[in-house]
Amino acid sequence: GISNDRLLVLADDAFESVIKKAVYPHAKSLVERCRDEGHDVVIVSGALDFLMKRLADYLGATHVIANKLEIKAGYATGRLLRPVVAGPEKARLIREHAHAHGHDLDDCFAYSDSYSDVPMLSVVGHPAAVNPDGRLERLARTYGWPVISLERRAS
Repeated sequence: GISNDRLLVLADDAFESVIKKAVYPHAKSLVERCRDEGHDVVIVSGALDFLMKRLADYLGATHVIANKLEIKAGYATGRLLRPVVAGPEKARLIREHAHAHGHDLDDCFAYSDSYSDVPMLSVVGHPAAVNPDGRLERLARTYGWPVISLERRAS
């Protein structure tokens, strides 16, 4: 029942007070390097699109694939629009995005920290685990995928 305008104001606040502070220090430079090499950078997340668009703008990512709230008459209903971006659906959405933008998936990279993203990681030619959970780290090492450790800022 929150108005779309209010959601966007709350998203700005959430980005500044929570999300931005959780971004790893070198994330921006990694995205910049990828862009300098001519890559599109797509954020694929089960979070809400209006939050992830702020992150994409901050990092310099080119596209966002994320969940969308249903808005009726200017107010959120609390329902997600289909497709719901989660699990194996992420893999399908990445395939569609790559096809629509003329990318060969064998040349694409994907990064995740969660075992739940294995279907997504499996559709690209260059999967990598970043600060992975235990199951993803074991799988990545089994398949010879890179395991990347990013460090947080010193407290």
